[in-house]
Amino acid sequence: MPINIIKISAILAISLLVACSDNSPLESTASSVTPPAIADSVADAATVVNKILPNPIYQHQLANGLNVVTVPFESPGTVAFYTVVRVGARDEVEEGVTGFAHFFEHMMFRGTDKYPTDAYSDALKSVGASANANTSNDRTVYHMTGNVARLDLMFELESDRMMNLNYSEHDFKTEAGAVKGEYTKNFASPYQQLSEMTRDTAYDIHTYKHTTMGFFDDIVDMPNQYEYSLQFFKRFYRPEYATLVVVGDVTPERVNDLAETYYGDWQTGSYISNVPVEPTQSATRRVHLQNGAIPPHISLNYKGPAFSDTEIDMPALDVLSQILFSNTSPLYRKLVLEEQKVRFIGGGAGDSRDPSLFSIDASLIDKADMQYVKDEIVNAIDAVRTDGVDLATLSSVKSNLKYSFAMSIDNPAAIANSLAHYIMLTGEPESINRLYAQYDRVSVDDLKDVAAKYFVESGLTIATISEDDVGGVL
Repeated sequence: MPINIIKISAILAISLLVACSDNSPLESTASSVTPPAIADSVADAATVVNKILPNPIYQHQLANGLNVVTVPFESPGTVAFYTVVRVGARDEVEEGVTGFAHFFEHMMFRGTDKYPTDAYSDALKSVGASANANTSNDRTVYHMTGNVARLDLMFELESDRMMNLNYSEHDFKTEAGAVKGEYTKNFASPYQQLSEMTRDTAYDIHTYKHTTMGFFDDIVDMPNQYEYSLQFFKRFYRPEYATLVVVGDVTPERVNDLAETYYGDWQTGSYISNVPVEPTQSATRRVHLQNGAIPPHISLNYKGPAFSDTEIDMPALDVLSQILFSNTSPLYRKLVLEEQKVRFIGGGAGDSRDPSLFSIDASLIDKADMQYVKDEIVNAIDAVRTDGVDLATLSSVKSNLKYSFAMSIDNPAAIANSLAHYIMLTGEPESINRLYAQYDRVSVDDLKDVAAKYFVESGLTIATISEDDVGGVL
């Protein structure tokens, strides 16, 4: 999966290690997926200019719990229509049936009685729309961009499959076979293999232990799980798990009326995932892939925080990742440009609903330098922990993080995708503004604090690739 523009921190190597379809407090507790009751609302016009997204965000919640988000944007004749379903690999808590969130990304294009697959495709063409979907640890997103004059048909198409998806056991088995093929193709990458091994080693019981595609044994058995698939759909494809995001040449009144018309009869469910809480890691863990066909590789994976739009930790880590691991950093200059021991280096943490990993990756020229490179990375972190950073660097990085992102959300699809990201995390689109406001608060002391809090040997999983049968890292 390419680096998401939403997360501006540059995680160069992580993009190689993650292969999913297109993929807080230190405790996770089960709770209702429905956000607090949302009255029709809009950001205060007097303060909206100070927000990262200058356009007002209108919200309307249906009686069944479906949240409808509208952002009017000057894009004559064009609209982006996103459906965020807050179900991902995180919610696959039952043994033997991982991978179903990703599987439904495929199945949702199998059609309904009213719009079978071919009829759905023909209807999309009539709208002038493109449609696709993707899955991550924490959500599945369905998206289309098309002609706003046919917005009513877009609502009809999407609501129909959310409520009335219908597929035979034969279709199910066919798609399960396609998923296995996708997994096999992805797993041919040594970086994907290492990513899978790393997650399995870094986590004991939390569902982040498996990738978005699921454990291989479960994928092999997936064709036998037709009845479970029906249960999965009934559990999660419910209005309380879903948010509609409509951005473009629209008004909230029209969007809300269409939502009431097409989604008002969607029945609320009752299922809540009981995601296990990962225990605190107490010692460094190691995983190694023996492969001499690619350059030696090292990945340092520290236990990081869950996303929060009120706590300073994640914004501080984003800033820290840019200072330490961007291609303008002293560490990059030393290892890549001057000493030429490393082909590339990058690091950062992805946003997630529960605590996940802050990963630092480097591709080496010579396997003999693996311990040296690991020590240099740790020394750079320790220097921030003890000495902090200069204020000019801090100010520059914070400004770049904010305004690079602001410049990127310049069309309906980019805005809808960004809002979908933060809805995934909190259920609340205004999190985008709250989070980016936090960057202004990040201080030198905050950087020192997060460096001391998260970059500890007891929370580290070291992953390596080399032609040897051991990783060569202490």
